[in-house]
Amino acid sequence: MYIYDIKAQMGITVFTSDMLQYLLKGHVKNINEKISQMTKKGELIRLKQGVYIFGERYRDRPVDKIAAANMLRSSSYVSFEYALSYHGLIPERVYEVTSATPGIKREFETPIGRFGYYTVPLKAFSIGVDWLYDDEDGGRSIATPEKALCDKVRADRGLGRMSQRKLEDYLENDLRIESSDLSALDAELIRAIAIAYNSRLLRDLGVFIGKRREIA
Repeated sequence: MYIYDIKAQMGITVFTSDMLQYLLKGHVKNINEKISQMTKKGELIRLKQGVYIFGERYRDRPVDKIAAANMLRSSSYVSFEYALSYHGLIPERVYEVTSATPGIKREFETPIGRFGYYTVPLKAFSIGVDWLYDDEDGGRSIATPEKALCDKVRADRGLGRMSQRKLEDYLENDLRIESSDLSALDAELIRAIAIAYNSRLLRDLGVFIGKRREIA
């Protein structure tokens, strides 16, 4: 089986060695050796043990970095700055793909960029996470705009307790989120995330967003 045959059947841009073994089974005698040969020839690029993408000359579209982040570390979802940028809440282009995990902090340097995983409490892990799916890239886990903002605010531990005015300054001037985008957020979801986090600062954020929605 040639690399173009594998690419035609694989469909997605990021995949695991288990997926490769499924496609190669019955076509080659030593599957692990075949994967190693394809990697040495540049047909496949290994992001980490067991996670691969196609070599650059064999790609017809960009690698889905959200899918890559999910595969590089299970029990994670894309969040923080990368998710805020993805949802259009912050203007900056974010180069590190940032994810939340209930496990320990970890980073991966890969041929397609850096992937960072930052710890959130287990109780707050599942709430406010979207499952995106399409035929080209399969399923991916990413924080909702509300969850990404809560994860980011909670991660900035130096903030401490803030008045509503200071919170507004932080959101609009430090993070540079547009006022109209803040008004569109779901205050009830933020309050639910605040309870899961057991965070007074996030509860204050929920109050702030609720007031913004009333004014808008």
